[in-house]
Amino acid sequence: MSLPDFLVIGAPKAGTTALHAALARHPQIFMSAVKEPKFFLTDGPPPDRGGPGDAQTFKEHVWRRADYEALFAAAPAGALKGESTPFYLYDRQAQRRIRAMIPGARLIVVLRDPVERAHSNWTHLWSAGLEPIGDVVRACAEEDRRIAAGWSAFWHYVSLGRYGEQLEHLFTLFPRENVLLFRYRDLVDAPAETLDRICAFLGVREGMIGEVPRENVTAHPEPTLRHRALSRLVRLGVTAGRRLPGTVASRIVEPLEKVMQDNGRPRRPLGWEQRQALIPRFRDDIALLEQVTGEHFGDWLRPRDRSGGLMGDRPPGQRQARNGRPRVH
Repeated sequence: MSLPDFLVIGAPKAGTTALHAALARHPQIFMSAVKEPKFFLTDGPPPDRGGPGDAQTFKEHVWRRADYEALFAAAPAGALKGESTPFYLYDRQAQRRIRAMIPGARLIVVLRDPVERAHSNWTHLWSAGLEPIGDVVRACAEEDRRIAAGWSAFWHYVSLGRYGEQLEHLFTLFPRENVLLFRYRDLVDAPAETLDRICAFLGVREGMIGEVPRENVTAHPEPTLRHRALSRLVRLGVTAGRRLPGTVASRIVEPLEKVMQDNGRPRRPLGWEQRQALIPRFRDDIALLEQVTGEHFGDWLRPRDRSGGLMGDRPPGQRQARNGRPRVH
């Protein structure tokens, strides 16, 4: 069998693409060429319907075991094999499938302020013309209806950021020493130190990789008539794409997405009113996260300045966790 030794399991919009690319540069690590194979998200073929664009995404799943193992077949002898699918942390069934197939897997979890994560997630889909609601707070209010309709996990803006629930379940399946947790800001603000922590966790040589590739900043198109018209065309294209083979739909839709994002402004930070409207959706889970990890995340309940930084002094976050638990910055 050729299965991974470790997995980057979450969270979406928390730097996992850049982390995957950085780890691929380490001479003792082999990362799958397909960054998000999504193998553990299903027991067989993925569904073919969901929200706008989901059907095309489902076609990209590597769901056959032989195809999944083939992703790691070229790994050099002795290299650690890894892949990154940031939805595994959210999906409880995926957690169980990983435990059943790779019980000794080492798991890497990147935690991002859940309000900022939700906003980045919404911006990604809005800029692509897939999200029909031009306000993140109103889009989050649609989440329960979308989940009931079978929209895929990437549309679950709030639920994806409820890390306390996700980690509480994960720790019933895997020992804590098999799980490394750290904050997205660590990857951005102290990449060399954070990469060394990951290498130490994986048991490979430290000091070999010191940079994280720059992530593409999602453009934030203005809600103009032009954007609305192009968005409707995109959604019509992806709906029609359900009946088209392979990547035909992507080849039709991608030029439209590029036109929409040309000359678009970078993602704008949330205003305090929007943040205030979303924080209550995470308050109880942040308390659970602190209980589960023994770490402080109260800064996620506070306002941020225009650059996305915290207002006021940063609370203590770089301390040794209680009861020997993993340290989270």
